[in-house]
Order: sequence, then structure tokens, then C-alpha cells
Amino acid sequence: MAKATTQYRPKLYARRASLAAVSAAALVSSLVLSCQTAQAAPPAPPDAATARTYLAEIKESPEGSLDGYSREKFPHWSDQGDGCNTREVVLKRDGTDVQQDNRCAAVSGTWVSAYDGATWTQASDLDIDHVVPLAEAWRSGAAQWTTERRKELANDLKHSQLIAVTDNVNQEKGDKDPAKWLPPSESYHCEYARMWVWVKHEYGLTADPGETAALKKILSGC
Repeated sequence: MAKATTQYRPKLYARRASLAAVSAAALVSSLVLSCQTAQAAPPAPPDAATARTYLAEIKESPEGSLDGYSREKFPHWSDQGDGCNTREVVLKRDGTDVQQDNRCAAVSGTWVSAYDGATWTQASDLDIDHVVPLAEAWRSGAAQWTTERRKELANDLKHSQLIAVTDNVNQEKGDKDPAKWLPPSESYHCEYARMWVWVKHEYGLTADPGETAALKKILSGC
């Protein structure tokens, strides 16, 4: 009997090891799948009533000068961990079934641009828009900030400052405020105004009279 026990023991250990390996592989597979499918939601702006209150608290002031402005003074697309920069994080967040390579670059997925309703399957067709443009922020008070504060605005994932949209639409927007430009999709105007007001209020930025009037008009109809 002792001899038989000695013969079976290696097989028993081998079977246990095999089962453990299968379980570990299943766990890893499950974790990878979870990482691939998990999608964070964009931060939701305040409702219209709150946005109207915030707008009333934003200081109205003529727009400042662009003297001294450059995008380099707003360090953007900073590292967000795991080798991913801010742009890639937003692409992952705002898309559906987004797959990334080992450098965190989006290699496939589907994106619907809220500004114009267009659907894209190539990340290269999208820009990450700063809802409050960096040049607009500069003219509205950011010229007096530290570089670190400007970096915070340029990479803000906590508020509605960053969104993946059709590149051509973003380029048409440029650095215009809502008095001069609104998304082509009229159904998105209320959301856009709420986003804009939230960011300006959060960062203590000013608004010029035309901008304030345009935002009041939009929010009154929300």
C-alpha cells in the first residue's frame, strides 16, 4: 500500500497544479476583460437651475488681452498613470468598446461626437476639445495664474472641460465663447452652456457681457 501511495502522489500534485493554473488563467482573463470593457462616464455638469445660479456668481468683465499667451503655458496631455496621457484617457472614456495598445493609444472603438452627432471609428478623426478654450481662459483671468493652475485646467477630468469631438468642428470653434460659437447640434446647446458655466465658475474665470447674455438666453430655455 505504501508503494501505491507513492505512485499516486505525483499525479495528485500534478492535477492540483493543473487546476490551479487553469483557475489563475481564468482570473487573469476575467481581469483583462474587465479592464477592456470598463468605461468611465464623463462628468455631468450641474442642472440648468444650478448653472443659472453659477452664472450669476461669475464676475462680468471685458475680455482681457492675449498678450503673452501660448498653449505651452497650459501644459496639457499630462501623464494620468499606467502610461496613459489625458488625451487617451478621454478617448477611452468617451468612446464605446475602445481598445488600446500597449502604449495606451486607442486602436479601435466607436465615438459619437456630441457637438454634431457624427460617428467615428478612428481616433485620428477626433480632437479633445477644451470646452473653455485655453486662449479664452487666458483672457478671462488665467494669465495671472501659476503654470500649475493652468495645467490643472488643461487636463481637468473632474469637471466638464474635456470632450472628444469631431476634429473639424473643434477647429471651427477655435477659441470662441458661446456668444460667437455654439455646437452645430442645437439639442446640445443647453448641455454645452451648463458645461461652460461649470468650468468658469469652478476656476473663478470672468465672462464678458456678450458671453453672459448668450449663456443667460440658452439657460433660460433649458
